[in-house]
Amino acid sequence: MIEKRSKIVDQAILTVEGFEKVFKVIHQNTVLRGQSESTFHNYLRRVALISIHFGKLPEHISDDEINEYLTALALDPKSPSRSSFKHMVYGLRYYFRHIGLNKRAIALPSLKNDTKLPVILNRRELKELFRAPKLLKHRIILTLSYSAGLRSQELRNLKISDIDFERKTIHIRQSKYKKDRIIPLSGYIAKGLKKYLAVEHPQEWLFNGKELDGRYSSKGLSWVMREALKKTNIQKKVNLHSLRHSYATHLLEEGVNIVTIKQLLGHATIQTTMIYLHVAQLPHIPPHSPLDTLYAEQK
Repeated sequence: MIEKRSKIVDQAILTVEGFEKVFKVIHQNTVLRGQSESTFHNYLRRVALISIHFGKLPEHISDDEINEYLTALALDPKSPSRSSFKHMVYGLRYYFRHIGLNKRAIALPSLKNDTKLPVILNRRELKELFRAPKLLKHRIILTLSYSAGLRSQELRNLKISDIDFERKTIHIRQSKYKKDRIIPLSGYIAKGLKKYLAVEHPQEWLFNGKELDGRYSSKGLSWVMREALKKTNIQKKVNLHSLRHSYATHLLEEGVNIVTIKQLLGHATIQTTMIYLHVAQLPHIPPHSPLDTLYAEQK
């Protein structure tokens, strides 16, 4: 099922010749390749923006025109992190590869990896954040997100049946990279979830919302985090995903093996997980020879 389209994509379908066919073909290819629906919509929105700007599909826009457009985005003072520029490059690269124009995809500007470290909330800040919302549902959303290290999409895709109170597990189904995984259910959040289920009586989805299929929206989840932050003294620039970063960092600080953390987070490679080594406050062990510790107990 195609999720609700953005207004920009609808505008491109109405005003740019051939865009509707492109939309359907690329969506079909995305599904057949098992790629993320959210990735498809995010990138196609960028393709729609440039198509509307030039009044034609990207394959009919010259390289010079594309470079001028990208330069304007890169210099835009409203986007200091150049996020609009980067997402447009990703979107065009995604588009050209889907229609078989790999050379044009490769010719697009290369992007340096973002070296920014994740912002982590400390334990005092987390407690303050979880107390902030008035509604039980909102407190559960934030606490569950941290307790299980969930992505926003995973949180909104949870069904009541995915929570196993007896085995103390949460079943994450077909998340990023189209993989399932089982993660521990916190005993503390289990009590809160039981209370929430008894009070709210959600149907099918753990968090019912106003989406067409009954789920909570991604924007709604982000709003819950923003509103909670307003009621705290937290000055750090954080969002809902920061709770996932905090989860991973705190587990690492508590001695959980980084390979185990990789599995809990559902990362494809260990390199992605290793970023938390740069922010975790781990005990300093001075350089030494393992031979000294081998016989240390015999002294």
